[in-house]
Amino acid sequence: MNPYAIITMENGNKIEIELLPEYAPNTVNSFLHAAQKGVFDNHCIDRIIPGKFVDVSCTGFRCKEGQYLIPYENELNPELEVLDSSFGCVCMGGYGEAGQAGCEFFFPLKAFPEHKGIYPVFGKVRAGEEEIKRLADVELFEVTDHPYPEVEVRRPVIPQKISKVNIIWNNYKYLEPVKLDTAELPICWK
Repeated sequence: MNPYAIITMENGNKIEIELLPEYAPNTVNSFLHAAQKGVFDNHCIDRIIPGKFVDVSCTGFRCKEGQYLIPYENELNPELEVLDSSFGCVCMGGYGEAGQAGCEFFFPLKAFPEHKGIYPVFGKVRAGEEEIKRLADVELFEVTDHPYPEVEVRRPVIPQKISKVNIIWNNYKYLEPVKLDTAELPICWK
């Protein structure tokens, strides 16, 4: 049985995610590593693009523990099946040639065939899709000082905070994630 993550929002609503190590083992281990360090706890969601995705962070969670890169999953494990990205999936972010985001994850709001092999699907939402839809519809403001001007960033007017992420291990054997030591970190993390 796979491990699960339960994201509890400040409003009490929950999003339950089944993690999929059989498709993205290093990405799952990275998510678990960050969850154990409390990286997600008390974090306000950084970026929501209506009709596209709820991006939990584009700032590396504003803490050093969340600011690291991992190798692209399909390069690290090329033998594994790569899943399609669509609503109900949980995907890891990435930073072009720099590498895969260490723990910045997002919920796609539609199918993204162009994401396949770039932003790995490492989980499936098993409960709480209505909370993701609610987040997709909150009032937003445009961020104009983002260091990558070509990237659209909108944040909730009323902060949408994750209170806690709890892990249900189901006997999963967690390994430390493989990290990139030499990659230059994104400037939006500074």
